[in-house]
Amino acid sequence: MSTKELSIHRYFIAVSYDGTYFHGSQIQENADTVQGALNNALQIILREATIETFGASRTDEGVHAHYNVYHFDWPFALDKTIPYKLNALLPSAMACVGFYKTSTELNARFDAITRQYRYIIYNKKNPFLEKRAYFYPFQLAIDQLHESAALLKTHTDFETFCKRKSQNYTHLCTLHEAYWEAKGNELHFVVKANRFLRGMVRALVGTQLLVARNKISIEEFNQIILSKDCTKADFSVPGHGLYLEQINYPENSIEEIVF
Repeated sequence: MSTKELSIHRYFIAVSYDGTYFHGSQIQENADTVQGALNNALQIILREATIETFGASRTDEGVHAHYNVYHFDWPFALDKTIPYKLNALLPSAMACVGFYKTSTELNARFDAITRQYRYIIYNKKNPFLEKRAYFYPFQLAIDQLHESAALLKTHTDFETFCKRKSQNYTHLCTLHEAYWEAKGNELHFVVKANRFLRGMVRALVGTQLLVARNKISIEEFNQIILSKDCTKADFSVPGHGLYLEQINYPENSIEEIVF
C-alpha cells in the first residue's frame, strides 16, 4: 500500500431523518438515535468494529432534519458507492442526502458558519401533519409575530432562550434571518444564525406565540430577552414541529462526491 492510501481522509455525510422514530440525534446506550444508526451502517460497510462520527448539530427527541451533517475519518479513499450502501442499511426514517470529502482540519460542528431551522405550526386539524408540525388552533396576531421576529435580530445575547445546565461558553449568537411566513393553513418560523443554544429555537417560537395571543406585549417580549432569565421564556412547544434544514460551511471547503 502506498503512503497516500494510508493517509487519513475526512468525509462529511449529510443525512435527513424523521425525528419521530429516534430518541434524539446524539448516540446513547439502549436507545435508537440518528448517530447510532449512522455509525452502525458505516461499521457494516467498512467492516470495522468501531466507527466514530461527529455531528454538526444535536437535535432533541422528535425533532426532524432535512440536512444534518456528520464527519468521520478513514485511512483509505472512499468512492461514490458509500451513499448507496448507506441508504440500503439505514432505517427507513433516515437517508443519506450528501457525501463530501474535505480537509482533516475541518470539523462538522465547529466550522459550520450558519445553521437554519424551521418551525411549523398549523391551525386546522390535519392527520397528515400529526408529528410533523405543531397543531395550534388559536387566533394569532400575525403582525405582532412579524414585529417580534424583527426585534430578535436587534439582539445578540440569547441567554433567556437557553435551557439551564447547558454547557455554553457564551450565549452570544448572530441571527442572519428571523421571520414568519404563511403557507396555506400553516405558519412557519425560519431562523438562521451562526450558532444556536440548547432549546433556543423552540423557546423563541413559544415566547413569540405568547405575543401573538396578546399574553405579553412586544415591550414585555423585549424585556424578557434582556432579562437573561430562562424561566421567563416558553419552552413548551413540542419538538415535532422543528426542522433543521440547512448547514453551511466556508466556500470551497467541502467537495461533493456525486452519487
